[in-house]
Amino acid sequence: MANLAHLKFYATQPHACSYLPEQRATTLFLDPQQPIDLETYSQLSELGFRRSGDHLYRPHCQACSACIASRIAVASFTPNKQQTRIIRRNSDLRVSAQAPALTDENYDLYARYIEARHQDGDMHPPSREQFASFLVRDWPFSQFYEFRLGAELLAIAVTDRMHNGLSAVYTFYAPEHNRRSLGRYAILWQIEEARRQQLHALYLGYWIKGCRKMNYKTEYRPLEMLVNQRWVQLS
Repeated sequence: MANLAHLKFYATQPHACSYLPEQRATTLFLDPQQPIDLETYSQLSELGFRRSGDHLYRPHCQACSACIASRIAVASFTPNKQQTRIIRRNSDLRVSAQAPALTDENYDLYARYIEARHQDGDMHPPSREQFASFLVRDWPFSQFYEFRLGAELLAIAVTDRMHNGLSAVYTFYAPEHNRRSLGRYAILWQIEEARRQQLHALYLGYWIKGCRKMNYKTEYRPLEMLVNQRWVQLS
């Protein structure tokens, strides 16, 4: 087990919150000079940290505690009727693990997704530099799960494998295949992959009660949330 006491962390200045417009946000980052090894990453995930590019971070807001780390306890998960239909609808897709890479095919899918789904977000407009810094890392615990229909690339789930579970870092998909519910299917597939690897959980990042974009996370039960530094299971 890694000794976390020697780690250094830095807090940002308060800035506009990406999720709650009326709030100011502060973010706590692991010292960027600290190498991210699997043991440290796994332990910090238990404390609510997430990865973005080279950085491990968590919210550190003084006047707001709306961002709550969430994960799915995969051993107890049973898909509901709608989720079962999504699984069946995508049973013709082939999934393979690939090393993270900036390719023309990967970037084209990412750019189409951002343009169609996130024109009002921080990642618009998309760029190759943004894609590389956010998603492409040559680390043994990070991979791209590619979802293909024949030769056509429909989705990529950027996933990290930790000691205590899989972390769903980011998923992007072909917006023209709306009927497939590819974002939800990617989560369902990662749940099964975590179960297959005998891991405890699929980490979904932060849930915010007042944020519509986060509502989908409560569709997956049992959901565990980090409350007062304890993981509490929602029924």
